[in-house]
Amino acid sequence: MLYILRHGKTDWNAAFKLQGRTDIKLNEEGREMAQNAAMEARDIDFDICFSSPLIRALETARIVLHDRDIPIVCDDRLMEMCFGEYEGIERSFDIPDCPINALFKDPVNYTADKGAESFEELFERTGDFLNEKIYPLLKEGKDILIVGHGAMNCSIVSQIKGYDLAHFWDGMTDNCKLVRLL
Repeated sequence: MLYILRHGKTDWNAAFKLQGRTDIKLNEEGREMAQNAAMEARDIDFDICFSSPLIRALETARIVLHDRDIPIVCDDRLMEMCFGEYEGIERSFDIPDCPINALFKDPVNYTADKGAESFEELFERTGDFLNEKIYPLLKEGKDILIVGHGAMNCSIVSQIKGYDLAHFWDGMTDNCKLVRLL
């Protein structure tokens, strides 16, 4: 089985700031969310957990699996989508014509600029991760947990479910919501 989990809340989530690759830690609410996710997942026998190395995801993974002998393996390909110069922007939807908003509102017509990552780049790195790490382990019958981020998780969900770019955000979940993919 394959499960995916988005990290717990951060102060930037609460302030509606774009985090991207900016390494923001969990806030107290995020830690509580991760503890609740640990209770929800307590009866699932994971063989391995892959996590983004960004602290909000890694801390979530550690809290969820804190009393279990399950390896947590960090992989840079699981980092959040890079939003370039737009990282740290607060309430972008309140800014008329802010270019990063197309990423969320009209992904088909989104063009990465100012150091932001494109969908093609995101799909390439997460696709490589799936092919190299996840699919071989699934063929062995392993139960896997991936702890990541909103856009990065949507990329994995889109590839597994076969969503086109217009439906990219259909895979978005709330913070710390455990989802079984396969």
